Amino acid sequence: MSLEKPHWTELFNEVVTTGLCTGCAACVIACPHPVLDYDANNGVYKPFHLDVDGDASNCTHGDKGCTMCTRACPRFRNWESEIDTHRFARERSDDEVFGIGDVVLARAINADVIESGQDGAFVSALLIFALENDVIDAALVSGVAGDGTSWRAEARVARTREDVLATAGSRYTYSTNLLGYQSAVDEGAERIAVVGMGCMASAPGAMQARKAGKVARRLSLSIGLLCSKTFDDSIFEELFEAKYGIARADIKKMNIKGVFQIWTHDDQYYEVPLKEAHAFTREGCKACPDFAAEHADISAGGIGEFSDWTLVVVRTDLGRDLVTRMREAGVIETRPGDDDPGAIALMQKLARVSRRRWPEFAVDGPRRLPVTAS
Repeated sequence: MSLEKPHWTELFNEVVTTGLCTGCAACVIACPHPVLDYDANNGVYKPFHLDVDGDASNCTHGDKGCTMCTRACPRFRNWESEIDTHRFARERSDDEVFGIGDVVLARAINADVIESGQDGAFVSALLIFALENDVIDAALVSGVAGDGTSWRAEARVARTREDVLATAGSRYTYSTNLLGYQSAVDEGAERIAVVGMGCMASAPGAMQARKAGKVARRLSLSIGLLCSKTFDDSIFEELFEAKYGIARADIKKMNIKGVFQIWTHDDQYYEVPLKEAHAFTREGCKACPDFAAEHADISAGGIGEFSDWTLVVVRTDLGRDLVTRMREAGVIETRPGDDDPGAIALMQKLARVSRRRWPEFAVDGPRRLPVTAS
């Protein structure tokens, strides 16, 4: 960041109101004053400034020199190269379309983890291992609100194996997992993992690169989920139920494999074409350039030929150490990423598509790659 002290006014005018804001809430949890809140109602998913101090676009604490919100934002100004340099000691090269890292295939070995998890259940196995081996104290994850029949995603804090298994699986609507941060801290957590799409996975790196204090230190492990987009909550009533007669309460599991796959509690299976879901794309995803969670310690997703394996991009020394320890402990098995060249090609393709979204008016880092290649 420059020698100036940009704060909420700049963040509001350059990110929140321009379409760059992903709604990750990093600014909210980093703010040391009770002046920022978060609106998750009706698909808004954006931070806002309370009128107890300044107004919507002005912050008196910022006027006095507080810059924590801009230090935390993973879409503010030259975010990509700043985080690249801090995390990897260099910026990505032009051929590293999905970011810096090594690709492997991995899957859990324990039956209960496989049963509860998605695809190869690697992320669930990773969280359980990290919690049980003194790597982290808690993990910020997503769960389903209420009794589970609403399919309304919400932030949760996982502290045990049981917590991880209870929140495993994919929702495809947005969950602002970082909002679980304060709850984790209140329970004494000092080493916290965050699980989320690229927008949330980049938040720890942004905070650490810009020295955002205790929050930056506590977010010690970043696990990214491969993600083209998430959908507004209205997709349940306005598409799944209105057109296909699939009620929220009847849904048991969802996945995306070229189509929206839906399993119901009465053992029925449905496929919904993805083109029908495009109209429900969440606003905060439309300018996001990061399919592959480029700044996570480990990125993971269920793409490719082998549905019972997870495609994993290991990006940092911490990530490499964890994968090695998990394999040696017998909680996962791995195989070379080259065993599924189609999955790597698809990740490259989807990463290029996402990078084209980054608007021309913004800092051009995410658009500097040759996006016209196939």
